[in-house]
Amino acid sequence: MSAQLKSSTHGLTMVLTVSNPGQRNALGPAIYAAGIEALNVAETNPDVRSVILIGEGTTFCAGGDLNRLQANRQQPPAVQTQSIDQLHGWIEAIRAFPKPVIAAVEGYAAGAGFALALSCDLIVAASDAVFLTSYGQVGLSPDGGTSWQLARSLPRQFASELLLAGERIGASRLHALGLVNRVCEPGHALDTALALAVQVNAQAPNVLASGKELLETAVHNSLHAHLAEEQEHFVRNLNHPNAGIGIAAFLNRQAPEFE
Repeated sequence: MSAQLKSSTHGLTMVLTVSNPGQRNALGPAIYAAGIEALNVAETNPDVRSVILIGEGTTFCAGGDLNRLQANRQQPPAVQTQSIDQLHGWIEAIRAFPKPVIAAVEGYAAGAGFALALSCDLIVAASDAVFLTSYGQVGLSPDGGTSWQLARSLPRQFASELLLAGERIGASRLHALGLVNRVCEPGHALDTALALAVQVNAQAPNVLASGKELLETAVHNSLHAHLAEEQEHFVRNLNHPNAGIGIAAFLNRQAPEFE
């Protein structure tokens, strides 16, 4: 069976499943393209408030397809350059997507699979999940924004341990470092992610979009510039219908039903 990205809907959440179980859900250009297309569809669908990304079976994603990479060594470098462009396009699409994306990790998240999980806004992981960069073990350097994400999320020495020593790291340690949001029993990552999605989906969609955008720009802004950006978002959201719905519901001790 060829690699594919399956899509299903659970309430207000779209679940995208990387399906390539014969190769531990290894990634390739077809999945990159499908991932971007799925996010484009979800962005314009008001019935989708969040997205969960999972791998089929007991592995989240083993990274790139090594057989394909070996074959690409016999091709002009432009072939692999184009493939990485597609991967990076998907990573950037996840980061720019205005709705929360949750990674539900079972088993291994290795190489580009680790990068894929890191690109998500929230990570739920089974207690026996294993995260590793794995690039050095096959003579390669990181892609998918792995080094960018780790450098911004972890102390430099620990990020170096992951990238330079190929250290395997468990979900509990990443949870302690703040990189994993929820740790659950093996086999329950999707259920736990869906429960988290319900909590996320209860927030106003326009505010979720503002939150993602503000978090993305905060690391580059000065305090003064970011205060101005927060002010702009706040005023815009105050004048959105959802602010009226939310404030009235709070004052009346009711649950809001946002547009």
